[in-house]
Amino acid sequence: MNPTPRPTRTRTRSRRALLCAALLALAVQTAAAPALASRPEGPNGPGGPGGPGHGGRDCVRTERPLDGKARRILDITRKAKSDLKLKSVELRVTVDGREVVTDALGESMTGVPAEPDMHFRAGSVAFAHIGTALLQLVEEGRVDLDDTVEQWLPTVPKADRITLRMLASNTTGLHDYVTDPAFLAELVPHPFRRWTPAQLLSYPYSHSFWYEPGTNWSYSHANYLLLATALEKITGTRIDRLVEERVTGPLGMRDTRNSFTPDIPRPVLHAFTSDRGFYEESTFWNPSWTTAPGAVITTHICDLATSARAIGSGELLSYRSYRTLLDPGTVGLGGATATCPASICLKQTEAKHFGLGVIVVNGWVLQNPSFSGYAAIQAYLPSKGLAIAVSATKTPNTPDGNMAELVAERIAAALAPNDPLAIT
Repeated sequence: MNPTPRPTRTRTRSRRALLCAALLALAVQTAAAPALASRPEGPNGPGGPGGPGHGGRDCVRTERPLDGKARRILDITRKAKSDLKLKSVELRVTVDGREVVTDALGESMTGVPAEPDMHFRAGSVAFAHIGTALLQLVEEGRVDLDDTVEQWLPTVPKADRITLRMLASNTTGLHDYVTDPAFLAELVPHPFRRWTPAQLLSYPYSHSFWYEPGTNWSYSHANYLLLATALEKITGTRIDRLVEERVTGPLGMRDTRNSFTPDIPRPVLHAFTSDRGFYEESTFWNPSWTTAPGAVITTHICDLATSARAIGSGELLSYRSYRTLLDPGTVGLGGATATCPASICLKQTEAKHFGLGVIVVNGWVLQNPSFSGYAAIQAYLPSKGLAIAVSATKTPNTPDGNMAELVAERIAAALAPNDPLAIT
């Protein structure tokens, strides 16, 4: 039986914590686009499947003794874990696809050490995979990014004016149900509830659009829920299978998978949160609200590092598509209007912006899921071939926000001091 939440403080803190998935991604104002000239060769080149970073070895701690760089990264991570009062931190750092260090600190549960091969929820990392799959379909001539969606999604408001590009780049003007007080009033007291797409979409559909589609920028989970549905209709393939065929399979990410239930493959990195005003386990809260069925993924830290490098380098894309991944037309959009406040319609600059399923920050290409006690980040700096993957879980005293980001920022500051991973 769950304790009764403390009314006022709980409501405020719950809402603040539950908004992490949206609001941290909204720290999307990022810095200069990656150096495209430094992009690795394609799938059959040095960075491709079967090359560095892909292999059959288990996800385990780096063999000892560690070299100086690995020791330095671990020292930074240990201090960050202590400073941020984290329960666990898992990390993997690679350069040009080659391991620098892999480790796990702290506990999954009391008395159970965290291990690198433990699985955790990866949330919006799926958006990067779906965006890459969409661009592959464009390359093949199956669709055009500027196709409107009424032929696949005829019941969507303004379907004749919303394009696939707008869904993938968050420029539709649809409200985000994750920040809707009416949605939160249902989600907070019922963390095990299973949500359907129709139930989730009823919240943004109950509001007028923030702006005319394509004319501004605002983050909305509804966009990727709709995009996944459109891709299923375009290809006749379920979104989990489509992403496995086109992204995670070719990259050898055998431990990244979708679940249609709240289950997580074993071994499990357990999560805990104070979202509802008291510290409780949240490992098996139902994540069906986060995105479309078939795109609710779990992973481990080694697969997350593979994803960081492959997505961030455009390994599975042509050079032209990679440029679109980094800027599908979002740079220059954003900003307050008479109908959209500055806190929603965020300015997208060359330095900081949302790409097509990714966030670009000071040359880094990343995704940063955070919800229900899980926090993670995959980040890649093309100019240095540097991939950083971090997962973190909380104690009762952990500050609000995505603490995996802060750990990654400290590691990045040591390894790439001239390219700050300054997300917030």
